[in-house]
Amino acid sequence: MKNVKIAYIGGGSKLWARVFMYDLALVKDFTGEIGLYDIDLEAAKRNKEIGARINESKDCINKWDYKIYENLKDCLKGADFVVISILPGTFNEMRSDVHLPEKYGIYQSVGDTAGPGGVLRAMRTVPIYEGFAKAIKEICPKAWVINFTNPMTICTKTLYDVFPKIKAFGCCHEVFHTQDFLCDVLKEAKGIRPNRDEIYTEVSGINHFTWISSAKYKDMEIMDYLDDFIKKHFDEGHYEHGDANQYKTDPFAYANKVKMDLYRRYKTLGAAGDRHLVEFVNNNWYLKNKECVDSWKFALTSIDFRINQANEKIEESIKIAKGEHPIEVKKSSEEAVDIMSAILGYGKKISNVNLINEGQMPQLKLGAVVETNAIFTHDSVRPIMAKPLNNSVISLVERASENVETLYEGIKNRDFKTIFASFMNQGLCSNLDLASGKDLFKEMCLNTSKYLEEYYNLEELKLL
Repeated sequence: MKNVKIAYIGGGSKLWARVFMYDLALVKDFTGEIGLYDIDLEAAKRNKEIGARINESKDCINKWDYKIYENLKDCLKGADFVVISILPGTFNEMRSDVHLPEKYGIYQSVGDTAGPGGVLRAMRTVPIYEGFAKAIKEICPKAWVINFTNPMTICTKTLYDVFPKIKAFGCCHEVFHTQDFLCDVLKEAKGIRPNRDEIYTEVSGINHFTWISSAKYKDMEIMDYLDDFIKKHFDEGHYEHGDANQYKTDPFAYANKVKMDLYRRYKTLGAAGDRHLVEFVNNNWYLKNKECVDSWKFALTSIDFRINQANEKIEESIKIAKGEHPIEVKKSSEEAVDIMSAILGYGKKISNVNLINEGQMPQLKLGAVVETNAIFTHDSVRPIMAKPLNNSVISLVERASENVETLYEGIKNRDFKTIFASFMNQGLCSNLDLASGKDLFKEMCLNTSKYLEEYYNLEELKLL
């Protein structure tokens, strides 16, 4: 069993940290230290205590040494892997990101990747990631870096632009849910319900706006059965993890009506949750108003809901840390630990990840960040050439990708005019006139100035 060090940056208040720790407790190929660094020191301490509980669990087969670091560079020393999962700013900033645009008739179901909320979140995130990339280059340049933070595409872009030799990739589980949806399609058509990792999907696009053009189970093309499935289920919807109306009580749920509508129009399946897909297209399509949203059977995830959910997770974590809440160590459906095993030389793994485009998606610009399948083997990740998307779909994806490229250049150069160009070209800003767009952008920047003023000259907003 190999001995490794994993530097975990952030993750203090998220359920993901626990999921990752559970998976590591069950891995048989490697063990070692998990270094915890979080600007919220109490959250890092809580994760260490949870780690101790996991080690004590009867189901744990791999005990890790959890250590807290108060300094980022100390945490990075000797790291074989660096895992990054942060919240750039607080819920106060997210409230402005998500809800202020509603004053202008812009509704956002997530607000962390595309649209006006995604732009402002990127403005806060990129400077932080510049610092991470510089520290990794200095302290652990040979470490593998796994990013989970949104906006995923621009985070990955930043890491590679600041440190071109970095070994980084971005992981997202949205495609996994679409694979589960496709397994349901096959079950209805043929009475066979494989696990999602038993099917092979052709995935391409950018994060949260990925598309599947082929899905194979053995010698069967699952896409051949989609038309009949959609005819039967479109009106009521179909949710792979529960009832089609679950979105009414769980704003993270959806009925896949958007996904099915996009397939009917383009014969290619959107491979992310409906809440994400809708934020990349014209806001009149699916987000025109709350009645429109409800007709497509998904929900707007409010920041009040996120705050309540985060508080519940923190309270649960505190109880787990104190031994007042049962702990269940079981394997999740996430693939990060499987990928790490492959990188360490224990077999191979194919998964959809975010990487710099080296030609795996020739329809998009070289050097942009794209999400396709890749194969992981010992100390290696090689992107797999993606099947071309049809012209109708690639026109949508290309716009989204170019928006990220423009946004990144603007943030990198601290140039509000270039950032604003990307802001106005967001699909969700389609109804904004120039004057209203400037007013909204300026107000959003000033609302989140606490996390911008260190990196930007906010006085320059007056020059827009």
